[in-house]
Amino acid sequence: MARLSVNINKIATLRNSRGGAVPSVTYAALQCEKFGAEGITIHPRPDERHIRYADARELKPLVTTEFNMEGYPDPKFIDLVLEVRPHQVTLVPDSPSAITSNAGWDTIRHHDFLKEVVKRFQQSGIRVSLFVGTDPKMIEGAAKVGADRVELYTEPYATEFPVNPEKAIQPFVAAAKIAEQCGLGLNAGHDLSLENLRYFDQHIPNLLEVSIGHALIADALYLGLEETIRRYRECLKKM
Repeated sequence: MARLSVNINKIATLRNSRGGAVPSVTYAALQCEKFGAEGITIHPRPDERHIRYADARELKPLVTTEFNMEGYPDPKFIDLVLEVRPHQVTLVPDSPSAITSNAGWDTIRHHDFLKEVVKRFQQSGIRVSLFVGTDPKMIEGAAKVGADRVELYTEPYATEFPVNPEKAIQPFVAAAKIAEQCGLGLNAGHDLSLENLRYFDQHIPNLLEVSIGHALIADALYLGLEETIRRYRECLKKM
C-alpha cells in the first residue's frame, strides 16, 4: 500500500492570509497523523508565502511519521534542509516566482548540479527524490545523479483522466517500469484527487508514496479532515 503524505501548504496559506497563527500548521500536521496520514510534506518557498522556514523548524521534532520537504535547491533551501534534516527531500525545478510546480527536472542538462546536491543531502542521511516527468531519459538521468527516488509529476495524468483514463495512465505505467529498472523508488504527486487516485494507484507498479495537498485540503472543507484522510487512504488500498 502506497503511503499518503499530506502537503499542508494550504493550511499555511490560510493562516498567512490573516497573519497570526490561526489555523495552526503544527496542529494540522499532528491531526493529519492522528487521522492516518503516513507522512507530512511542506514546500517552503523563498518568499514564505505559505510555509515559513520557521514552520519547518517547528515541525521536525513534532512529526512522528515521515517528514518530507520539497523545494528548489538554492543555497537558502539547502541550508534549511541540512539544519532540519527531514527524512526525505524532494527537489523541484521551480523558479521562485512559480505559483506551483509545473514541470519536472531536466536531469541531463542539470546533471552536475543535481549530482552535487544529491550527494550533499545523502551524506547527512537524507533520502533524496527528484521531481520528474515521464520521459525515460529524465528518469534514467535521475538514477545517474544518484537520487534514491523520483516523484512523477502527475498533472498531465489528472488533466487527461476525465477524458480518457486509459490514455492518461499509459505514460506513467511506462515511467514506473523505467524507474524500477533503474533501481529508483517511486513517488507521485500533483493534482491527484479522490476522483483519480484509486485508478492511478491500481495501475502503477511499485508506487511507494503519494504527496497530496491542494485537493485533499479542499475536500476537508466539505468532509472534515478525518473523513477526508480516511477516503484518500481507501483509494490506496489494493483490491
